[in-house]
Amino acid sequence: MKKWIALLFIGLLVGCGSQVEDELTTVRLSEVTRSVFYAPQYVAMALGFFEEEGLLIELVTSDGADNVMVALLSGAADIGLSGPEAAIYVYNAGRVDHAVIFAGLTSRDGSFLIGRSPSFTWDDLRGAHVLPGRRGGMPFMVLESVLMEKGIVADVQFDTSIQFAAVVGAFLGGTGDFVTAFEPVASTIELEGRGYVVASVGMESRELPYTTYYALESFIYENPDVIQGFTNAIARGQAFVQHHSPESIATTIAPFFPDAELEILASAISRYQVIGAYALTPLISEAAFYQLQAIMINAGELTYKASFETLVSNEFAERVESD
Repeated sequence: MKKWIALLFIGLLVGCGSQVEDELTTVRLSEVTRSVFYAPQYVAMALGFFEEEGLLIELVTSDGADNVMVALLSGAADIGLSGPEAAIYVYNAGRVDHAVIFAGLTSRDGSFLIGRSPSFTWDDLRGAHVLPGRRGGMPFMVLESVLMEKGIVADVQFDTSIQFAAVVGAFLGGTGDFVTAFEPVASTIELEGRGYVVASVGMESRELPYTTYYALESFIYENPDVIQGFTNAIARGQAFVQHHSPESIATTIAPFFPDAELEILASAISRYQVIGAYALTPLISEAAFYQLQAIMINAGELTYKASFETLVSNEFAERVESD
């Protein structure tokens, strides 16, 4: 998947008169991938919610949680969007100025299992060649957890040699029996008749803080107003997605997916709404955060759980809730 860069240039704030672009604070946001899974974020950008908070979002798609974290740690990004595992790994590695998670965007796994036949039972994965992305990433770990609960994980041939951004291309090129993909890629593959969406991994797994926003502890300390405004805008995007139809949401976020048809976008959004993938608010659940770390431990990627109080700050989300 090629990288995208989206810059929002606004001359007027909605309902706020004539604040010019150079009066806005630029926030460099690195997202893990471009997906309908992050619809509330694109809604907030498209409808000017960030500008109303005095923020100009510079969005870069970094193709992988590890790349998002590299951008954050190197100073190339102010805020990262990916699975919280990236922040946990960095903190457990001993970094002093570590990433702190301040808002949640999604509450379930957003990947779908795609096969080469429309007929499917989970037992079909026994002996199958599956492309789940890299080991240690959320798509792989949650899928592995689901298959562990179904008692078939030991019989699955996981191919983790291919990065998540490249697994779909490998599958379409003839590699593997099954692949996991996010929307709108999954719906596009199905529409083109090149594969079939046979299961939702999120439907089979528990509620998790699957995709979160984080920034370095120092950045949050020095820019609390920026973090609060950012969280306010995301919360409004989440509310919009909860109260509008897939078709309305698709029309709103279409500029972020110039190669996708509105029908595909609406179908993808509907799938995510049905499984409850979009978080209702930016608040991070402590129980869900520890459940995610339990999955990481079972996957062999974590030896001990990081403290919720140290890695997560709900203060900005709580202010949104109280307003």
